Amino acid sequence: MEYSEYRHLRFERPSPGVLQVTIDRPDVLNAANVVLHRELSEVWATFDADDDARVAVITGAGRAFSAGGDLAMIEEMTTSYDAVLVQLRDAAAIVRRMIETDKPIISAINGVAVGAGLAVALLADISIMSESTRISDGHLRLGVAAGDHAAVIWPLLCGMAKAKYYLLTADFIDGKEAERIGLVSRCVPQDDVLPVALELAGRLAAGSQTALAWTKHSLNGWLRMAMPIFEQSLALEMIGFLGPDAAEGVSAVRDRRPAAFPGAPAGAEGAGGAAGG
Repeated sequence: MEYSEYRHLRFERPSPGVLQVTIDRPDVLNAANVVLHRELSEVWATFDADDDARVAVITGAGRAFSAGGDLAMIEEMTTSYDAVLVQLRDAAAIVRRMIETDKPIISAINGVAVGAGLAVALLADISIMSESTRISDGHLRLGVAAGDHAAVIWPLLCGMAKAKYYLLTADFIDGKEAERIGLVSRCVPQDDVLPVALELAGRLAAGSQTALAWTKHSLNGWLRMAMPIFEQSLALEMIGFLGPDAAEGVSAVRDRRPAAFPGAPAGAEGAGGAAGG
């Protein structure tokens, strides 16, 4: 794809060698519909083929990075096998292409990041997050496995104990805690998130491109070794969307109430309460 073909991503070149990618659906907190989810998988190949771009910075328009999957898209996945297959392909492509791209990617996490948006934020090679921002994987609130990135990257970033705690509870994490446990690279004041990310991108763009690429490629060997774990988690997530728990999870989010998952004790509240996925 050419940059001009993207509908929900906006592109700028703030300095030589730096490509700024802005997720641009601010009216819905940059939630990913089918089109945006596909674009988040395609953009890394476009960036990789751009000889004038050495480093990418991805951020969100307005007050959010990305509030996860659009509810209409998720709801369709609970009733349509074909819709699940589409998202299986695109979710896998986001992870694989971000890992395979040897050029550095920096995320400027300027606001809430959940689900698919969080996958992009945390799979970036360097992540800059604001102190006031909150992030959550969110899959458990929907009644599906944490499959779109978490199993492959969270244990490496913050350790198994913290990964299990936050993925099983779906609790939100603020910027200071995310930095403390190693989930993000840096936590800075809200107004500094994008400037810090762009300044860092400029430094990397001016450095040895072979050294950067080869170092990233080597480090990502840890992620490539874990790809069977990712593929299993993604498959289990997608199976879950066609089950009764996901149907109840989506209904609870839509109704803004605690989920009553089948098989849970009467009156019990699902992981993370009724917040969105």
